[in-house]
Amino acid sequence: MTRIAIHDTTPIDGQKPGTSGLRKKTRTFMEPHFLENFVQSIFDGIGGADGKTFVLGGDGRYFNDRAAQVILRMAAANGAAKVIVGQNGLLSTPAASHVIRKRGTDGGIILSASHNPGGPDEDFGVKFNTPNGGPAPEEVTSRIHAATKVIQRYKILEAGDVDLETIGESRLDGMLVEVIDPVEDYAALMRELFDFDAIRDLFKGGFTMAFDAMHAITGPYARRILEDELGAAPGTVRNGTPSPDFGGGHPDPNPVWAKELMDLMMGPDAPDFGAASDGDGDRNMIVGKGTYVTPSDSLAVLAAQAHLAPGYANGLAGVARSMPTSAAVDRVAEAKGIACFATPTGWKFFGNLLDAGMATLCGEESAGTGSNHVREKDGLWAVLLWLNILAATGKSVADLLSEHWKEYGRNYYSRHDYEALDAVAAGDLVDGLREQLSALEGVEVEGLTVSDADEFSYTDPVDGSVANAQGIRVHFEDGSRIVYRLSGTGTVGATLRVYLERYESDPAKQHLDPQEALAPVIAAADDLAGIRDRTGRDAPDVRT
Repeated sequence: MTRIAIHDTTPIDGQKPGTSGLRKKTRTFMEPHFLENFVQSIFDGIGGADGKTFVLGGDGRYFNDRAAQVILRMAAANGAAKVIVGQNGLLSTPAASHVIRKRGTDGGIILSASHNPGGPDEDFGVKFNTPNGGPAPEEVTSRIHAATKVIQRYKILEAGDVDLETIGESRLDGMLVEVIDPVEDYAALMRELFDFDAIRDLFKGGFTMAFDAMHAITGPYARRILEDELGAAPGTVRNGTPSPDFGGGHPDPNPVWAKELMDLMMGPDAPDFGAASDGDGDRNMIVGKGTYVTPSDSLAVLAAQAHLAPGYANGLAGVARSMPTSAAVDRVAEAKGIACFATPTGWKFFGNLLDAGMATLCGEESAGTGSNHVREKDGLWAVLLWLNILAATGKSVADLLSEHWKEYGRNYYSRHDYEALDAVAAGDLVDGLREQLSALEGVEVEGLTVSDADEFSYTDPVDGSVANAQGIRVHFEDGSRIVYRLSGTGTVGATLRVYLERYESDPAKQHLDPQEALAPVIAAADDLAGIRDRTGRDAPDVRT
């Protein structure tokens, strides 16, 4: 026997969703009414759930299973017609985007805090994706936020747990629940895009690989596709079982948090190719034998070589990058005669370009790469595109990079993250930079002369919407660049991200250590912003 319960509630502060939904500490989401208030506000903010179909799934972090049951009962109570949910409540973010698009649903709710740690004392998140499969744009998140500020009640079905282990259909009161294999639809899409026969032949020829799933959602996807379908050796996928706390690690695929993989790839017994993905499967790290590939370089190489994969054989309509990402892909676009867009950080800004057919390939320096096949970045997709290129060219990762730099030049690039800063101090630092902008032209710092400085704003070429205050940029006469941004993806304090770039056209100077090549730019970044003085930090927490 089931019945709809209507619970009185009051607004809860701090429920403003950002680019990646609402992220808080897990225990915050577990507090009375917190999750329920936000989910009801999603339904209210999109005009109700009555008669609608949604996709539901997450990355398996702590509280994923319980949150999924709550959301199912709330969807039923709010009159939803159907929810398509991944088996055991699991779906990678790109797989969820694909199911939303393939099944023509009214959107989806994704349970993840992406690359943030998981566990009862770590992070959790809830994100609504719209019918195009992409993150909700600001117009939608603003309506959801407005609903959180006036909420007075939420609806939930009083019922037992839904069986999410058995694939198939069942009823939750009047709502249909369809449990699907979380991997199959995604794997079918990858078969359409890539030359699986060529990649199989690559592995048959003795090619070796290590994929670190970081105890996160991509493990089952990578095992099914890389090992079962493509013939990579058993054990190619490491840390492949999703864990509620990601094995006690930090599921962010970069050289710091994927150190085990980096040590292997830089060692004497390195396989030919290494890769990693993050908590919800939308980010990637690419490593060759003795060769780390920055996300900016990866985007540029993929743009130059994408035509080698069947799904992109007709070329790219255009490319897009987040503004802080290096200009390496710009050079490829110029050479190919295609459009190149620089957008604010956040995958939602790529959605309009993809939907309008103005871009095919998109990427961010924060290890996110994707294409028009979904409306999210996609970690395993990027790995498969690299494998397709390696299979088609017969070249190593190091050779591909060297040849790319020789043809297009190298954009030395690094990002320095100062994490969990005092929010007031971080804000004062950015305000101090903002006040200097008009006077920086011609200023010399650490041997570099400022050519111009501004605060980036973006006018969307599709809908004309404007995004202001998207990062402070300082350009130098030699082509070097510094970008400063405060990030909104953490849950504690503020994170200052400093992006550093220098272009080198001389092949003889293209194989330096990036931190060495960028040394004067790094010093200039500290001098201009007063990072050490304002934050008390002598060095960044993470360099990528």
